[in-house]
Amino acid sequence: MSYVFKLMDSPVGQLKLIAKGAQLVAILWEDDRPDRVRLGPMSEASHSPILDDTERQLTEYFAGRRTRFELDLAFEGTAFQKQVWDALLTIPFGETRSYSDIAAQIGNPKAVRAVGAANGRNPISIIAPCHRVIGAAGHLTGFAGGLEAKAILLAVESVDTITVTAGSSGKRIRKAAHADAHPGQLSLY
Repeated sequence: MSYVFKLMDSPVGQLKLIAKGAQLVAILWEDDRPDRVRLGPMSEASHSPILDDTERQLTEYFAGRRTRFELDLAFEGTAFQKQVWDALLTIPFGETRSYSDIAAQIGNPKAVRAVGAANGRNPISIIAPCHRVIGAAGHLTGFAGGLEAKAILLAVESVDTITVTAGSSGKRIRKAAHADAHPGQLSLY
């Protein structure tokens, strides 16, 4: 069975949604490294119910109308990576965890760096919420989609202001919380 994809515009840039059969296998970033997620040849989907459903649910998420995804996922990776990615799926909407929290959760508290590496190779970004994993001191750390995208995703899930630093544009990202704001509206300033 071959891979099919669909492109989707979003507040964090263009996303490449990829399926194999009736399962979602990847969501890749516009400027993703070609070797970060290794998949076989793929073609653009003319019709794919799983990709259409993924796009609909992501659109609802970005609009502030969805806090949980209901999609059939198929992670492709090592047993350790899959264990980390499964742990990501347990992080509740609007909450964060550290890499050491994830390492402890999977029963391997000394594997913090390995957890970070697996997190960086998470093929199903946003759905398996690797953006909810932050540094032990509470800072935003590496993210395949870029730290600004990570901050935007965290802002979608809260009303707090997040400052993006360390190699980013230094912009502040805030979810609009005033009465005349469109629900889920994000602003950069």
